[in-house]
Amino acid sequence: MRVLIVNQSEVPRLLPMGACMETMAGALAAVSRGDAILPLRQVLMLPDKVGAFGVMPAFLATPAAVGVKSITVFPGNHGTELDSHQGAVLLFETQRGRLLAVMDASSITAIRTAAVSGVATRLLARAGAGDLALLGTGVQAMTHLEAMSLARPLRRVRAWSRGAEHVHAFQVRARRRLGIEVEAASSAREAVEGADIVCTVTSSREPVLKGEWLSPGAHVNAAGASLAAARELDTAAIVRARLFVDRRESTLNESGDFLIPRREGAIDDGHIRGELGELVLGRVPGRQTESEVTVFKSLGLAVEDVAAARLIYDNALATGAGTSVELGGARDAGA
Repeated sequence: MRVLIVNQSEVPRLLPMGACMETMAGALAAVSRGDAILPLRQVLMLPDKVGAFGVMPAFLATPAAVGVKSITVFPGNHGTELDSHQGAVLLFETQRGRLLAVMDASSITAIRTAAVSGVATRLLARAGAGDLALLGTGVQAMTHLEAMSLARPLRRVRAWSRGAEHVHAFQVRARRRLGIEVEAASSAREAVEGADIVCTVTSSREPVLKGEWLSPGAHVNAAGASLAAARELDTAAIVRARLFVDRRESTLNESGDFLIPRREGAIDDGHIRGELGELVLGRVPGRQTESEVTVFKSLGLAVEDVAAARLIYDNALATGAGTSVELGGARDAGA
């Protein structure tokens, strides 16, 4: 049986941000409608917590697809030649279970995570929002900058990282890739104060964003922390915000940004106002006033990877991209 291989350099062309945002909106709506099967991710922590190995399976009814992302997460790779997230997405068809494609997971994760934040920003940020703060300057910062520029017309962008050299390198990349000028902030607070869109895309396990810094009416996409013991936002930021999530079940089991304030007694489960898919479907209200703070907590869902892989696969077939290889699956192939 022939299987399509899509490598890291091919994914961005086959998964353009605008199209990915529309696909993510549809996938998240499917989750909230019950048209997806989505177990909690399985995470194997490696000795000394140097890294983690995650397995994320999902089924999507429309377009019909089933798949799994197997990925390693090594935060220590930041600043090296390797991405912190590495792995593969396997896409299968749902009629006879045939493996259709194997795709690079790093690039899919980078694009689909930012695309989901873009959907959240379209739904929750004020109509005139355009002052963006980026906390973190790694892979996710670049894709989030692109997604934010599609969600709202940007008039100003500030970025902060713990290393000034990282900010400078990001400025150069943003100018070259997207034609966007980025201001370097000397502190996270300096980046955030006055911003009406904030994206936290760090590998930090401790808060990098304090609620007291947020301007009235700001919208925050919290996309970095994805473990129960890690968070990027302090308790005050969560308490003062109207909180939306990609999926309730995942948040209640995996999100330190939510679980730690709950453990402190600052919030309860009712603090979650809705899933992003419910916002897409119009089942829950989003922003209520111009002055309230909204937060979208993104953990990343396997259904996003499967939906992205399906879009990549369809675009690859239409354009002749990818490499087709003989892998197996036929009965008695070795006879």
